Amino acid sequence: MLKLKLNLILANCALIALALVGLPVVAADIAGAKDHPLLTRFAGTTIQNYQASDFDEVIMPVKPIPTETAIASSDLLSVEGKVTRIGYELAADKTALEVMRNYEAALGKNAFKPMFQCAGAACGRDMGGYLANSGKVMPTGFDAIFGNNDRYLLTRRNNAQGDVYVLLWVMEDRSNKRVLIYQQIAEVKPMKTNQVSVLSASDLKKSLDSNGKVAVYGIYFDTAKAEVKPNSKPALDEMAKLLVSNPGIRAYIVGHTDNVGSFNNNLELSQRRADAVVKALIGYKIDAQRLTGKGVASLAPVSSNGNDTGRGLNRRVELVLQ
Repeated sequence: MLKLKLNLILANCALIALALVGLPVVAADIAGAKDHPLLTRFAGTTIQNYQASDFDEVIMPVKPIPTETAIASSDLLSVEGKVTRIGYELAADKTALEVMRNYEAALGKNAFKPMFQCAGAACGRDMGGYLANSGKVMPTGFDAIFGNNDRYLLTRRNNAQGDVYVLLWVMEDRSNKRVLIYQQIAEVKPMKTNQVSVLSASDLKKSLDSNGKVAVYGIYFDTAKAEVKPNSKPALDEMAKLLVSNPGIRAYIVGHTDNVGSFNNNLELSQRRADAVVKALIGYKIDAQRLTGKGVASLAPVSSNGNDTGRGLNRRVELVLQ
């Protein structure tokens, strides 16, 4: 009798084991990841990638992107604030349309209004490539090319608490029976200031004497533009004081960027920014023959481009002795 019971138990265990063989392994969210409180996830998804920043810049397409080299400033919207980027994977035979329609309904209920949306070819041939280069967190497996069924949505909500932007990119991966979702939420808010002070002319001179160069972090530009912003004046004042009090100094004004976006675009942008700083310093009656603008894009980072802090340090202007 005991032997019969043992055989029955073993048989039942074998049946259970066989039944479990065909069950999919349920993936877990990566450590530290969580949904944004403004928008829950599509049912059944898991978080592959996650990044949250108290203050960052996001650049979002508001028109199709036919080619990255033909992007105009009017094609993009740039905002700054608290940014959350989440890469989801839905391991199910769903369509991008079903996923996006559910997001649209949820956003609509929360007073978000569409700013721009598109699908497949209507998004432009390089929309996928642009998003992959601009977004700092992408689910593993995202292609750079927008597929025929892939969808893009940018929405905005404005209320007493301020503007909030939600960007969604939904891509089908039919061969693996899954859908990949990139979600970016930008909550516009002012940056905490007074965290960095402008180097004085004497500080600049000390660094030049000891290192032959000095990074100047008080020069500001709008995204993808080369016009020196008015709040750069304190740093420019100190640079000018240095050059006026040391007429023997001849310097390269070197523009640096992070590695977000294409290298060629960043190289051209860094050169224009360097030239703009030279022009601004000439306005202080500095002899133009003493200054040479050079742009080097992301070729000389001082920190990792893999995080917001590092990218912020890499975006800089440097004075380098000739």
